[in-house]
Amino acid sequence: MAVKPLYDRVLLKRLEEQEVKKSGIIIPDTAKEKPQEAVVVEVGTGRVNDEGKIIPLQVKKGNKVLIGKFSGTEVMVGDVEHLIVREDEILAVIS
Repeated sequence: MAVKPLYDRVLLKRLEEQEVKKSGIIIPDTAKEKPQEAVVVEVGTGRVNDEGKIIPLQVKKGNKVLIGKFSGTEVMVGDVEHLIVREDEILAVIS
């Protein structure tokens, strides 16, 4: 199934955190926070300004980004959990 976000929305896939920390402690799934790093899977066409012109998005497919803990809407694409956010909910691009 192909999903194409509309306008200034971006489809993300969260990156999984390591299960074992440096000290060797394993954190159970129930105690884990959702990762704040994600990869851009697909982007919309852009934001429409007041004059009706489309402003292209800053992020591109394949970018690694930083998002807020409670950002976006979770969706299932096939069997994989994804997140749809507006571009302004993306905090930073990680290089």
